[in-house]
Amino acid sequence: MVELKAPRFHEASVQALEDSQLQESLRRTGGGFDAARLEAIDELGTGLWEELRQRAREIKQHAIENLDHWLEMVHDRVTANGGQVHFAADGEEANDIVTGLARSKGVKLATKSKSMVSEETGLNAALEQSGIEVVETDLGEYIIQLAEETPFHIIAPAMHKTRGQVSSLFEQNGVASGLTDIGDMAKAAREALRGKLIDADMGITGANFVVAETGTVVIVTNEGNGRFCTSAPRIHVALTGMEKVVPSLDDLPVFLRLLPRAATGQRLTSYVSMISGPRRSSDEDGPEEFHLVIVDNGRSRLLADPDLRESLYCIRCGACLNVCPVYRKVGGHAYGWVYPGPIGSVVSPVLTESKSGMDLPFASSLCGACREACPVKINLPRMLLHLRAKASTPGPQRRASVWERVTASAFTQMMKRPRLYSLAGPLARLAQAPFSRHGKIRNVPLAPLSKWTKSRDLPSFKAKSFRAIWKQSLSTPKAAGDGKGGSPG
Repeated sequence: MVELKAPRFHEASVQALEDSQLQESLRRTGGGFDAARLEAIDELGTGLWEELRQRAREIKQHAIENLDHWLEMVHDRVTANGGQVHFAADGEEANDIVTGLARSKGVKLATKSKSMVSEETGLNAALEQSGIEVVETDLGEYIIQLAEETPFHIIAPAMHKTRGQVSSLFEQNGVASGLTDIGDMAKAAREALRGKLIDADMGITGANFVVAETGTVVIVTNEGNGRFCTSAPRIHVALTGMEKVVPSLDDLPVFLRLLPRAATGQRLTSYVSMISGPRRSSDEDGPEEFHLVIVDNGRSRLLADPDLRESLYCIRCGACLNVCPVYRKVGGHAYGWVYPGPIGSVVSPVLTESKSGMDLPFASSLCGACREACPVKINLPRMLLHLRAKASTPGPQRRASVWERVTASAFTQMMKRPRLYSLAGPLARLAQAPFSRHGKIRNVPLAPLSKWTKSRDLPSFKAKSFRAIWKQSLSTPKAAGDGKGGSPG
């Protein structure tokens, strides 16, 4: 079982809210990706965008509902292309496959392009334990590797780092010293990584999509390192979740139009690499061997649950993170695993089977912004409610606390008795008087409201209840000619 790498969400989010540097980073970067997404949609046209979203959802639904068929086709096509396919039931088996390949082929140095699945499995640590040097070559992932942290964001893993922090990391790790300009830091990283990219025996990548019809792995990047990892080393290993399959090449353009716009607001990413096996005799470059590792690692549990299955439609664009008011306040590390934000709150508890993940479905305001932003129209709020219901049901995993039982019982009794309900309003208005200013309750020193008002304001109770206002409106005579009632003139 994989344990989440952070405390329970409640404790981790409190730490994040109290971290002034992190809050400044989130304030500085928050909303930028989403603003770019909205501009890109506006340029494309809302009508066409919605057509693409619906088409993408239909493709993913068909692929997931018939996943066994398409995975078998992937195996046959990749094998026919001269590659090898490996199926891994979990992260440990995936690591064993890759490290076993590396040892058997005499690999001393492996370079990696961005791979979320390798983050799931902890591949870097497994390779290092086998005596194999592994280097992240995506700039953000390289920074995170130097910092010995997990990614903060699916698309921008080091977005929480300031230039000063990055400069210090470079100096501590012998990359460069005294740098203050971002361009100079990028140049220093490029120079440090160039030799590694040339000398590597194995290149490891993820896969944004796997086309079943042709056995093609598709990698979408904005940095040339990804193509370097697939072309220069003698062995290329691609790790992918089994849900990344799309049936045909005709389906691919839909996702290539949606993914960059949803993720970064780009019309198209800088590089779209399509790999269909090892180098052929007519090719100028490419690996001598190509291995595709298809990983389950808990995805079968999502597939088997009709209430959660559509989470496998996710194309990892990060759009739901960019619009989520919770993520934009606490950041990625509070979620404790590879996938933060709304999609992480759905998949992490299931993929990890960790008790620490039971808090994650509650890390949402259920505002619905994630569903509106999702390029494949995943109904994240519905799945979050489903997981909340499971987590809140008393049983062997969780029992309701005494406070929860007392509160629920009191609320039930009040809602069953109209007179008691009517009395509750005036009492609440009286109780709020010492804390209410200008229509807001900003600080209540008593638990549990003290925890809420520490970070948010509560709206004050109105002077009159809705029932009182309604009765008053019924008793007030309507002015003649006010347009209400009667026949049209």
